Amino acid sequence: MIEYAELVVLIGAPLYIAAMILYSYRLIRGPTIPDMVLAADSLSYDLAVFLMALALYHRTSFLIAPPIMLALWVYLLDVYVSKYLVTREVGV
Repeated sequence: MIEYAELVVLIGAPLYIAAMILYSYRLIRGPTIPDMVLAADSLSYDLAVFLMALALYHRTSFLIAPPIMLALWVYLLDVYVSKYLVTREVGV
């Protein structure tokens, strides 16, 4: 199990960094607002998955809560942005 987690972190880290650079570029230079929102979502979800892989690599439970909170925050962002894009108002 340790070798597998180490392999995921060693091979996945450069791939996640490359993906984050591409997502950041799309977030800054996105042609439309939905493209920017999708880039922010992808960036945040990839960061949450990478943090979970680091938690497995370091075998600690302290690193598990932040990625879960990040994923929930991104989901809430999706709900509010989609509601705003559909109805042009934010609220309950």
